[in-house]
Amino acid sequence: MTAAALTSPAAAARTVTTVVTEGAGGLLDRLPAEGALSWVRRGEGLVGWGEAARLEVSGPRALEEAAAWWAEWTDGADTDDELGIAGSGPVLFASIAFDPAAGTSVFVVPQVVLGRRDGIAWLTTVDDVDPRDVLLPARHDDGPAPRLRYADGALDPATWCAAVATAVQRIQAGELQKVVLARDLLVSADVPLDPRRLLRRLAERFPDCWTFAVDGLLGATPELLLRRSGRQLSARVLAGTAPRGAGADDERLAAALIGSAKDRAEHALAVDSLVQALEPFCSTLDAPAEPELLTLANVRHLASDVTGTQRRTGARGRAGLLELVGAVHPTAAVCGTPTPDAAAVITELEGMDRGRYAGPVGWLDARGDGEFGVALRCAELVGDDSARLFAGCGIVAGSDPSAELAETQSKFAAFQAALEG
Repeated sequence: MTAAALTSPAAAARTVTTVVTEGAGGLLDRLPAEGALSWVRRGEGLVGWGEAARLEVSGPRALEEAAAWWAEWTDGADTDDELGIAGSGPVLFASIAFDPAAGTSVFVVPQVVLGRRDGIAWLTTVDDVDPRDVLLPARHDDGPAPRLRYADGALDPATWCAAVATAVQRIQAGELQKVVLARDLLVSADVPLDPRRLLRRLAERFPDCWTFAVDGLLGATPELLLRRSGRQLSARVLAGTAPRGAGADDERLAAALIGSAKDRAEHALAVDSLVQALEPFCSTLDAPAEPELLTLANVRHLASDVTGTQRRTGARGRAGLLELVGAVHPTAAVCGTPTPDAAAVITELEGMDRGRYAGPVGWLDARGDGEFGVALRCAELVGDDSARLFAGCGIVAGSDPSAELAETQSKFAAFQAALEG
């Protein structure tokens, strides 16, 4: 569906209905095998399926075009919403390319959305779907785990380590302060990969992450790029990572991370880049002076929660969520500092097309509220039985290539655990 098609009489007649429901059950359990859409954390959030509308867009004005397309779609909808809360009524799921100007970003309006927040569950349907008929039976039978084969992606480990060493030399020479280099890992299975199985396993293992799925890109991200609720904005910045250990070793690794000058410097760059990007849009903006530790099943991160209040008006009026997302992405946590120099080094050394990996992923509603994370700890499903896994590391002056390689392996493990059962 294109933006031009939204002016047709059929498009103008569409209806959106949101009702409270008692039969939601587990959100991820309700998803069908095809077209799963997800944004779930600790059992709450949104899932969707079916396509009432879809936009694929690229180019320097990609997010501006997507915002206009969504505004036109919602303006043409006859909405009956019992709740009127964030995530009810029309909802748009989005998976944005790491480089929106060059890559393809995908926006999907589901035909059905099931949501839950603060103990309230609701169901949204588009057009002639009867809300009483769309709740699919919960599915729990995963069957046997598939047999998997792994292969190197764009760069083998030795070549990737050499790229890291080159990046460190550039940083030490003063060309830039930080660059994030990622690598991919290819996996094939002897049976079709079921996205529902993967999403449930990710949610079980990483309950504090946002379990997402949009157009075949799925994962569990610990990093909240930007949440908007009215004028209130919030983000969780992650940079600086350490593996988990057993017993006393785990505590030693945690203490080493919080005390690491290298990791704290990397983290400060990520926080500063977000704050600088948000400042023009905010009347108040608060960032903690010290990071905290975020502990996940397989790694720890240095984390900082940034909050702000959006200005009531600006030179072009109050910015919409997609404009804000475009302003803050890419942060130093997924690109580097300075951004143009880091992006050039990524293009030169990384050896792969990131696609939508490390790009913004999430949802927004017709009121302009929504949540976007960074597409990390994720994989892109390729066909029925193959996937491409991604992991990246922030490279600074003190980075050691072998340690960075080990960090990518720890991050790959998040998705590999879901694949291997």
